[in-house]
Amino acid sequence: MAGAIASRMSFSSLKRKQPKTFTVRIVTMDAEMEFNCEMKWKGKDLFDLVCRTLGLRETWFFGLQYTIKDTVAWLKMDKKVLDHDVSKEEPVTFHFLAKFYPENAEEELVQEITQHLFFLQVKKQILDEKIYCPPEASVLLASYAVQAKYGDYDPSVHKRGFLAQEELLPKRVINLYQMTPEMWEERITAWYAEHRGRARDEAEMEYLKIAQDLEMYGVNYFAIRNKKGTELLLGVDALGLHIYDPENRLTPKISFPWNEIRNISYSDKEFTIKPLDKKIDVFKFNSSKLRVNKLILQLCIGNHDLFMRRRKADSLEVQQMKAQAREEKARKQMERQRLAREKQMREEAERTRDELERRLLQMKEEATMANEALMRSEETADLLAEKAQITEEEAKLLAQKAAEAEQEMQRIKATAIRTEEEKRLMEQKVLEAEVLALKMAEESERRAKEADQLKQDLQEAREAERRAKQKLLEITTKPTYPPMNPIPAPLPPDTPSFNLIGDSLSFDFKDTDMKRLSMEIEKEKVEYMEKSKHLQEQLNELKTEIEALKLKERETALDILHNENSDRGGTSSKHNTIKKLTLQSAKSRVAFFEEL
Repeated sequence: MAGAIASRMSFSSLKRKQPKTFTVRIVTMDAEMEFNCEMKWKGKDLFDLVCRTLGLRETWFFGLQYTIKDTVAWLKMDKKVLDHDVSKEEPVTFHFLAKFYPENAEEELVQEITQHLFFLQVKKQILDEKIYCPPEASVLLASYAVQAKYGDYDPSVHKRGFLAQEELLPKRVINLYQMTPEMWEERITAWYAEHRGRARDEAEMEYLKIAQDLEMYGVNYFAIRNKKGTELLLGVDALGLHIYDPENRLTPKISFPWNEIRNISYSDKEFTIKPLDKKIDVFKFNSSKLRVNKLILQLCIGNHDLFMRRRKADSLEVQQMKAQAREEKARKQMERQRLAREKQMREEAERTRDELERRLLQMKEEATMANEALMRSEETADLLAEKAQITEEEAKLLAQKAAEAEQEMQRIKATAIRTEEEKRLMEQKVLEAEVLALKMAEESERRAKEADQLKQDLQEAREAERRAKQKLLEITTKPTYPPMNPIPAPLPPDTPSFNLIGDSLSFDFKDTDMKRLSMEIEKEKVEYMEKSKHLQEQLNELKTEIEALKLKERETALDILHNENSDRGGTSSKHNTIKKLTLQSAKSRVAFFEEL
């Protein structure tokens, strides 16, 4: 009995020790995952689990987002998951998204998974019109998105209509022009064809390099009021704080870069910004909700930390990731070059094969024609020989008759004609005989010439037959295929790999490979400068081309503002625009903000 009680107690204690869990659904830009989380887990525990599952190491850009009463919020790392104001119905849903954006995507985004997640998020924001993108740039970005998805353009595979089901352009852009889907596809495909040779990660990075210079890229907007009660928009991004007119989200009125801000705090709905220069008065603004102030503070702290971090030496972890990324990029580039060489050799071998097949077919046709010519020559020779024989026999027969007529004439002459009548008749017969003999002689001569001509034609026909036989012999004895380079056997699928050991990275490169790679990189720099100029020209050409198809009445406020900026020469980069706004002193900018 005592043993049974002890056994039940032990089972009960084990049962009590099992932690309680709840289900969480994580939605990324291209997938959904579910996890069982312990009730005591904090935000960091869940966030780290998601990052490990994705293989993501650049965690500082991302966060877990949820919605509270139409307001966006982010999971706090040091707070229990269930202590947040989230739905208690399982599964509890969070969106894994980029919370902070890089200043320069190419320099800061190291891992391919990081680049891919940013690409998907920025692409969706552009298509959902959360980031304004001008029409001509939308077409260019769409072409890079197609390159990332479909690889190199192949006319035999990517036929007309292959983009019919793809969402590539913002609806605003489509509605703004009198253009059919086929017309848009034609223009996208024209640029898509120029991206040949770019891998998926390269196409996605080109997309981000163009998108990061759009005015609304990476900016979080919040409705605020200054001391005078003027309604404004606060923009928070990687560069600093920006103040916008509510009707113009493209160009800020004033900006405060992070290196000019000393302290940020809020009390209830009032937000306070303390400039770095202590001689300058603080400036304050009010937001609509306390929850919004919390979100603004989170974004300010995170963006400020990353801003300062970029201006310091990279940590060992980042250095390690960048070294690994460089070697991985070099390996991929060499692999792509190897594949390109193999592809070129295969194409050359296929072209050689096609040329040989064409030549073989041509030779077969020539042989057939030579055989036919030989048969015609033989038939002609036989006919001419037969005709010559007949003509010769006729000539002999005529000669024989002519001889007989001559004999008859001599016989007649020798016969004595006694009477005058007989003499007259005889003379007439002689005359007729002479005329007939003359005709016979002429006909005999003509027949003889004809026989000679036929003999000559027969000789020529036999000569043609001899030449035809000689040509046929040459064709049949000529080698069919010239020696050709064998098609290289495909290399085994195993590619050179790198090993990560402690803090060191190892990868075996030959000196010649590294020199060739360095030359390739220098060449790419020159090509990039030329391509950038060519790209701007293409954008201008496309803009001019489709301008005639624009429906002016469908232009949005942002379209009009963008066009006005362009007309004023506002084609400088986003960074340059912010830099111009900070040329004035911080004090005058604070005063300007207070007077808005």
